Amino acid sequence: MFEENITWLSLGLLGIIIVISPGADFVLVVKNSLSHGRRAGVWTAIGIGLAISIHITYSLMGIRYLISHNAWLYPIIQYAGAAYLIYLGIKEMFFSKKRPSEVQGTIRPVSMSFFHHALQGFLCNALNPKTMLFFLSIFSQVVAPEGDPNLAAYLYGAYMILLHALWFALVACIITSPRLQNYLASMKTRLNQICGVSLFLFGLALIFRS
Repeated sequence: MFEENITWLSLGLLGIIIVISPGADFVLVVKNSLSHGRRAGVWTAIGIGLAISIHITYSLMGIRYLISHNAWLYPIIQYAGAAYLIYLGIKEMFFSKKRPSEVQGTIRPVSMSFFHHALQGFLCNALNPKTMLFFLSIFSQVVAPEGDPNLAAYLYGAYMILLHALWFALVACIITSPRLQNYLASMKTRLNQICGVSLFLFGLALIFRS
C-alpha cells in the first residue's frame, strides 16, 4: 500500500511539472489573453482541459495497442498537430495588427466567439503528439493491458483535467491583471508576434522530430 501511494504521489507531482512546463498550450493562452482579454484566455484553458479528457479517454480505452498495430495512425496525428501549430504561428506573425487600444495604453478585449477560443485550446492540445505520448506512457503504468481501469486511474484522469484547466485559467488571469496591463499594452503586438514565432517553431519541431 505504501509503495502504491508513493507511485500515485509521484504521478501527481509529474502532472504538475508537465502542466506548468512552457509549451504550445501556454503560448496560446498568453496570446489569446493579450489579444482578446481574460475571458478569452479562460475559455482557451477550458478547451485545453476538454482536450485532456480526450487523451485520457483513448488512453484508458487502449489506443496504445491500436497505434502499435496501425503504424500509419501516429504520423497522421503528428502532422495534423504540427500543421495546426504552424497555422496559428503564421497567423500571429503576419496578421497580428496594432489596435487603437494599444496606443492608448490599455488592453481591451476584442469581440470574438468564446467558442472559437475554446476550440483553439482544444485543437492545440488534442493534436499535440507529445501530449498524446505523455498520457499513453502514464496510463500504461497504471492500467493493466488485460484489465479494466480501476477507480484510481479515473480519479487521476479527472485530476489531470482539472489541473490543466485551472493552471491555464490562472495564467490568463495573471496575464490580464491590471498591474500588468499597462506594462504589456505598449508591446502587445510584439508579444503576439513572439508567441506566433513560438507556435510556428513548436510545429516545425514536431515535423522534424518525426
